[in-house]
Amino acid sequence: MLTEQHILDLMRGLEYKPMNAEEMEAYFDLQSEEETESLLQLLNIMEEDGKVVQTRSAAYGVPEKMNLVVGRMQGKSRGFGFVIPEDPVKWDKDVFIAAGDMNGAMHGDRVIARVNRKGNGPRQEGEIIRILERATKTVVGTITTMTKRYAFVSPDDKRLGQDIFLAEEDFAGVQEGQKVVVEIIAYPEGWRNPQGRVLEILGNPDDPGVDILSVIRKYGLPEEFPQEVLEAANDIPDLITERDLVGRRDLRDEVIVTIDGEDAKDLDDAVHVKKLDNGNWLLGVHIADVSYYVTEGSPLDQEAYKRGTSVYLVDRVIPMLPHRLSNGICSLNPQVDRLTMSCEMEFSPSLELVRHDIFTSVIKTTERMTYNNVYKLLSGEADEELLKRYEKLIPMFKDMEELAMKLRHRRFDRGAIDFDFQETKVIVDRETGKVVDIKKREHTVAEKIIEEFMLAANETVSEHFYWLQVPFLYRIHEEPDSERLQGFNEFVHNFGYHLKIGNGKSVHPKALQELLEKVKGEPEERIINTVLLRSLKQAKYSYDPVGHFGLAATYYSHFTSPIRRYPDLQIHRIIRDVINNGGKLTEERHERLAAIMPEVGRHTSERERVAVDAERETDDIKKVEFMLDKVGEVFDGIVSGVTSFGMFVELDNSIEGMIHVSYMDDDYYNFNEKQYCLVGERSGKVYRIGDPVRVKCMGANKLDRTIDFQLLRNAKDHERRRTMENEQKVKQKKEKRQTFGKKRSETAKPAASQKRKGGGGAGGAGAAGAAGAAGAAGAAGAAGSNAGAGNGGRTPKELGDLKQVIAKAKRNKKRRNAR
Repeated sequence: MLTEQHILDLMRGLEYKPMNAEEMEAYFDLQSEEETESLLQLLNIMEEDGKVVQTRSAAYGVPEKMNLVVGRMQGKSRGFGFVIPEDPVKWDKDVFIAAGDMNGAMHGDRVIARVNRKGNGPRQEGEIIRILERATKTVVGTITTMTKRYAFVSPDDKRLGQDIFLAEEDFAGVQEGQKVVVEIIAYPEGWRNPQGRVLEILGNPDDPGVDILSVIRKYGLPEEFPQEVLEAANDIPDLITERDLVGRRDLRDEVIVTIDGEDAKDLDDAVHVKKLDNGNWLLGVHIADVSYYVTEGSPLDQEAYKRGTSVYLVDRVIPMLPHRLSNGICSLNPQVDRLTMSCEMEFSPSLELVRHDIFTSVIKTTERMTYNNVYKLLSGEADEELLKRYEKLIPMFKDMEELAMKLRHRRFDRGAIDFDFQETKVIVDRETGKVVDIKKREHTVAEKIIEEFMLAANETVSEHFYWLQVPFLYRIHEEPDSERLQGFNEFVHNFGYHLKIGNGKSVHPKALQELLEKVKGEPEERIINTVLLRSLKQAKYSYDPVGHFGLAATYYSHFTSPIRRYPDLQIHRIIRDVINNGGKLTEERHERLAAIMPEVGRHTSERERVAVDAERETDDIKKVEFMLDKVGEVFDGIVSGVTSFGMFVELDNSIEGMIHVSYMDDDYYNFNEKQYCLVGERSGKVYRIGDPVRVKCMGANKLDRTIDFQLLRNAKDHERRRTMENEQKVKQKKEKRQTFGKKRSETAKPAASQKRKGGGGAGGAGAAGAAGAAGAAGAAGAAGSNAGAGNGGRTPKELGDLKQVIAKAKRNKKRRNAR
């Protein structure tokens, strides 16, 4: 039977020349009409999928041998874009597409591009020749232009690059400035804008909830579950029966706890630790057995796969599974029986994994602990009430801390990379949707305990099933590109550091971790952490176990969160199949899983990216909103990014704004791309990532989601100058007091004489009094008011002193206005 692989093997051969369908029919010696029809169908499917390309002469070939690249379009706001190759082995660089060569492609589209030439440097340039799949069906945006006959919608996603044209009949009932959802009815062609029609009016941008609703619509996040999915969830019993316990290990008498955040409701992991008589540690990680309830192919499974993951927006959670499951029968609530998938690991004192077991179980958690309470119990900050309540659990928590810290030390010792970036949580008023506060997330010993235990279980499960040679889903993090690595190495040379890179231009993660340890606490720590993170690839899900570079782990999978991540649910299902079939898979099941795992990995990685982008965008929107009433205020921050058009500054509460070069008016600044810095032409002043600066908030635009800062001056310079100014002010006040005292003693006698003669000396004495009472500014006013009264009894020396005081006051006032 002819397959896609047979055709690809032919076309990728060294001697292959493009053939038409008849020539391939002869090559494969197809005898029947059915075989010929099958070949034509395969060619059509492969062409639609971008695996093969048909030339103008009706011959077929694979894209990589025809100077063509298949990938996703990454659009830019100014109309151009880049094609991100699907196969980075065959095409290791992105392809630049000029605005005039987009040929109707939009951000996110799956396309074929012809590489025409190489631009300056290593950049490849090309043009779009075919659009395989449209990514954008609907667009969220704002009505920015409106007449009786037409309107334009400015998309929230600026990467689309073009406004959407609306004809007269396609925007009834809409008002200018409103947020809308638009369906694309005609895609761009040449220089013509895409055309759409309004599907939904979300409301005015400032209406409560419209901002988050816009993000939900933009990313196509589902707000409700289909009725059949809710009915399937309702059919699942609330209680566990004896029938559910068949074949499970009973752990209900063990002391097992959950440790989660204060507001967590979907408790999908529980842990326990014991010190064994042989001196070893026993770590038990027990995960909600979601796959027992969500069976393959069921409405619940199909919807969970479609969603891929739960999405944690700033004001709500969009769950992967209905709340009846995620917060109910699958949540490991305290003092109730729950079905679990367990991984028990026995570690020697030197942390050698001497034994492990993976099995189905039933547990009854002893307590629902919070990170905050566990931290208080371990740090000595717990009050008497808390100590009394958890008195029996404290010894186990101390054992947990000891084991977790040893596991953490071992992980870093083998080279796992630890990025120490501060995380924040945006607090939103549930009723108004407005930002109340932005707080730092504390990463205490309690969070570290759970982190290390989950990592240990994920690695153990992953390696176990790798050696069983069953199709599995792995969480991979590929090695960084050699070019990016070399660029990073050149960058750290500027700070006097050197990265050990092997002959193959590869690096062990331990070398990177050692570098991060060296820069810890140094002024350049932040910039090196940031640039290193940008030099690494993104983690993703894959059928191929290539390892996790950032964790320095050979085998790694996601096993511990099946309530909120589909990959975890998928491998739980595989584990169940292996357990139920005596430690192996049937041949039929093996083939089925091997066929679907690559697509499951691709799809779930894509859904994870959507969730991360949506979560980040809602955070950014609320951070802009938080700054709306703080325009004009001054903040201290740290340079978090540098570009040719300015630099980004992050405040202590994680809010990030932009200082455009037009706000850096003390010099002309040039961007040094290799050193990630701006350098002043005249002054030589350098601004790098990590530099402390003082900024003034000049504006916040919720529609564009931007915050504008003005650079006041380097924070250290500011403190030094402020100290000097304070010292100068003290000195000036002292001089004024001395001058005023001298003037009073010198003018007292002449003033008295004038009074006896009946003259107008009161004006002069009053002027002197005003100068002393109101300071330099008052002196200026008093002097002006006495201009017609002669010298007011003052001597030429006194008038000279007064003029100096007035001039100094004017200079100080001018400086204050300039600042």
